Amino acid sequence: DVIRPILRYGAGVLHAPAEVVPAVTPDVQQLIDDMVQTMYAATGIGLAATQVGIPQRIFVVDVSGGRKAADLLVFVNPEFVERDGMQLEEEGCLSVPGFNATVARPSKVLLSGLDRDGQEQTIEASGLLARAFQHEMDHLDGTLFVDRLRGLQKDIVARRIKKLSRAGKW
Repeated sequence: DVIRPILRYGAGVLHAPAEVVPAVTPDVQQLIDDMVQTMYAATGIGLAATQVGIPQRIFVVDVSGGRKAADLLVFVNPEFVERDGMQLEEEGCLSVPGFNATVARPSKVLLSGLDRDGQEQTIEASGLLARAFQHEMDHLDGTLFVDRLRGLQKDIVARRIKKLSRAGKW
């Protein structure tokens, strides 16, 4: 399993919608395994294929951060069945290192899609898992949490990223 480089905010593939995966092939499964390794190596709780430069609708999530094997979830071609409620919590992103911000999201979601073996699954989530699902779904649509910020909060983050870019630190 390869640990793949994680792209940072500003990289083209992060800002475009990902494509539907036509079939769960051995290559797709290898990509998923690489993504899981990469997520754990970066101590993240979620990673979308777009973050490693692959414009496909795949993400992995593990809110336990690798402590509980059963918490590792893989979604291929995920779709929201329903979303409900509202939660306001702080989020960060492996593609926007060093930045956190409070983002409003539904507190409960029902998500369906394929698992690592191409089998249909539907998972109901609330709290942190619901937030993680939505954060990763945003990635598949070319949206990062920074894009959901408004006004001054967004300006501050954008300015700091530009400054880091100019200094060659991004």
